[in-house]
Amino acid sequence: MTPRASGPREPVALLRTFGRADLIAVTINAVVGAGIFGLPSKVFALIGTFSLVAFLVCALFAGLIVLCFAEVGSRFSGTGGPYLYVREAFGPTAGFGAGWLMWLARVSAFAANSNLLVGYAAWFYPPIASPMGRNVFLCAVTLFLVAVNTTGVRHAARLNNLFTAGKLIPLAVLIAVGLWFVNWPQISFPVTPSWAPFSSSVLLLVYAFTGFEMAVIPGGEIRDPRRTIPVALITAIAVIAVLYILLQIVCIGVLPGLAASQRPVADAAARILGPTGAAFISAGIVISITGNLHITLLSASRIPFAMGERAELPSWLGKAHPRFRTPHLALLLTGCVVLALSLSGTFVYAVTISSLARLATYSAVAASLVILRSQPGAPAAALRLPGGPLIPGAAILLALWLLSNSTWREARDTALAAALGFAIYFCTRLKNAVA
Repeated sequence: MTPRASGPREPVALLRTFGRADLIAVTINAVVGAGIFGLPSKVFALIGTFSLVAFLVCALFAGLIVLCFAEVGSRFSGTGGPYLYVREAFGPTAGFGAGWLMWLARVSAFAANSNLLVGYAAWFYPPIASPMGRNVFLCAVTLFLVAVNTTGVRHAARLNNLFTAGKLIPLAVLIAVGLWFVNWPQISFPVTPSWAPFSSSVLLLVYAFTGFEMAVIPGGEIRDPRRTIPVALITAIAVIAVLYILLQIVCIGVLPGLAASQRPVADAAARILGPTGAAFISAGIVISITGNLHITLLSASRIPFAMGERAELPSWLGKAHPRFRTPHLALLLTGCVVLALSLSGTFVYAVTISSLARLATYSAVAASLVILRSQPGAPAAALRLPGGPLIPGAAILLALWLLSNSTWREARDTALAAALGFAIYFCTRLKNAVA
């Protein structure tokens, strides 16, 4: 009998399962979450019909950032997304900062959206709204998503495709039918809004247009990521921009009291299609939020996995399951954190920094594009944007403009969260140096 070889085992690699269509669905699922179902009335209350212009400006901003992600993403094939890009351009410490803020934004968004899911699910089954029902429901949803993501990325990809179809079909039906009922004289622009409410409206809409970065984080599980990522990102953001603008036109054109609506999309459906239409859209919202939670958990878990691989967090986080080849320990950690935030209700504090964290990370990725273009030995880009520094420069300026509209409390919270992350990072480095 031949003795077994001793010594350390080779790390278990992740499976490259996501194809181009899968990644387009991931991007749409990541962006179209909960925000679009409430924001049409909020921005209309601020600037009226000029909310359509705000949607266009935010789509432009998202498009510029997506183009930066597309070129930078076309240079890499590993896991980590913004963490990996910033790390390669500016070094491990800056990369960790970008990754930590992105992870924090993801887990806080999961907690916020999961609690929103309770409200919509209770429309179909009221006991879910009770304290015990809420806790049981949140535990069941989170454990289900952790289990699906742990048992294989193929299962996760199939479930994501189902969620994406489930959220797009109701919205497409509402838009197709709603355009016939639009009162077009209501789509007018009588008074130009002042600068402050317009800026605030665009900043609000950032929440509805962001999330596309989640599609690039699992780069180690994408087939031919250097070519797949650019096509998927650009295609998805174009679809989303058209979808959002048409949805806002329908809401403005069929809801005279849009500014006061708490559930504008569902109210528009009820006005056009009656109670059945409202139930149809509400079911679509439940599917939409659940799908967003699914892809949020998938992508968020890959950030500590990538950091664990590079010993910037405890190395056990960088291990993959020997059978399923998924980052099971990083998934378990992320699942525990999002469940604790969801159950405790403390997510309200954390979620205030979500938009700031994303905008800061987007700026860092745009700056990384400029650095990587001039960095000797940087990985070659499969996609090269025209215009030199114009696109990344415009993306950074727009991000700074939006950041300037944030509050002091949000800036303080972001700094505190970043400080906590860096404390963990430097403790891990110190421990590794001593060992």
